[in-house]
Order: sequence, then C-alpha cells, then structure tokens
Amino acid sequence: MRFGSVGALLLAAALASPATAGDGRGARKPRLDLRASPRLALLPVDVFVIAELVGGDETEDFYCPAIEWEWGDGNRSAHEADCPPFRAGMTMERLHSASHAYRRPGAYSIRVTLRRVGRALAAATTQVDIR
Repeated sequence: MRFGSVGALLLAAALASPATAGDGRGARKPRLDLRASPRLALLPVDVFVIAELVGGDETEDFYCPAIEWEWGDGNRSAHEADCPPFRAGMTMERLHSASHAYRRPGAYSIRVTLRRVGRALAAATTQVDIR
C-alpha cells in the first residue's frame, strides 16, 4: 500500500500521538479547586470547605486519595477512605468536603492536599477572614 505525503504525515502523527487516558499514560491531570463558606465571618463560626477536582481524566492516581486539611490556626485533619481496588472504568470521587470551627479572630489560609501512596497529587489553598 502506498501513501501520499499527506497520508504519510497522518500515519506518522497517529503513531506518535500520546497514549490514551485509559492506560494511565498521557492522561490529563485534573486541577484542584478549593472554596470556603463563609469567607468572611464573625466569631464563633464553623467554616465549610469543598475541594473539587476539575477537568482531567479518570485515572488511578486520583482514585481514592488520602486528604489532608491544614486549617491555618495550627490544627490539621485527615481522611483516608477504605476503597476497593481500582479497575478500568471506575470513576474517581471529585468532591471532598470538611468543616472547621474557628474560635479566634484572624486571617487564615486553608490548604488541602490530596495524597496517594505518600506522594502529593494536588494541593490548593483559600483564605478566610474571621473577626
């Protein structure tokens, strides 16, 4: 079979293209967004936060991560789920939430980190102002 120059270029491009998301190579990494409510409050207050994975492919790396919350006031919390082993076609949890009670005024930086097997996958921060 003979290819013209356009056909040869298309074939070369197809052979050189990155792997699909299904095999874990060349997958697009999701972005982690963090939102707090309320962002400005009077004491005492419980602040509710939502960490959301936006975009990216469904990959094993982001399936069932450990979640670490740093509240900016010296307190930390963590969550590790007991999940079944990953299989192709499984979906990853994209929303993670927590709340924290603030009892002193201040400007606090809240940070969330998603980890898997001891390595950080993604992190995000947001600010709250407590008066």
